Amino acid sequence: MKIEKKLAEMGLVLPKPPAKGGVYTPAKKFGPNLVYISGCGPILDGAPIAGKLGREFTIEQGQRYAKQAMLNVLANLKACIGDLDNVKSCVKILALVASADDFYEQPQVANGASGLLVELFGEEIGTPTRSAIGVNALPGNIPVEVEGIFEVR
Repeated sequence: MKIEKKLAEMGLVLPKPPAKGGVYTPAKKFGPNLVYISGCGPILDGAPIAGKLGREFTIEQGQRYAKQAMLNVLANLKACIGDLDNVKSCVKILALVASADDFYEQPQVANGASGLLVELFGEEIGTPTRSAIGVNALPGNIPVEVEGIFEVR
């Protein structure tokens, strides 16, 4: 439980895995030791956040929402593998950022998600490959959605 202890030391709480929003599985094991986690949005104080980066939200707010989305990804990962200490590598994340037409800072927003992984797992294990993409809209008008692929023991 080293990772969850680190979360507590950071003043963060791993939330309950978010409810599914459609016909899919939140986590899917594939290959001998890989897990894909479906996209998660931010939920703060029990409610989803709505709006776009560059319009309703600043980069700093977007980073906070990306971090919260990653906590939801990690909650689904823990539900699938039992213990986050079993993560061998954070392989890849995709951050989708609902953006105003003139907002071009999607990579900075995605730093909220990938930065959390590095803080928790360290540089070697926690630094993922990454894509950060601006989109016109996300489900429920959430500002950020994050998904990931993890190698596990």
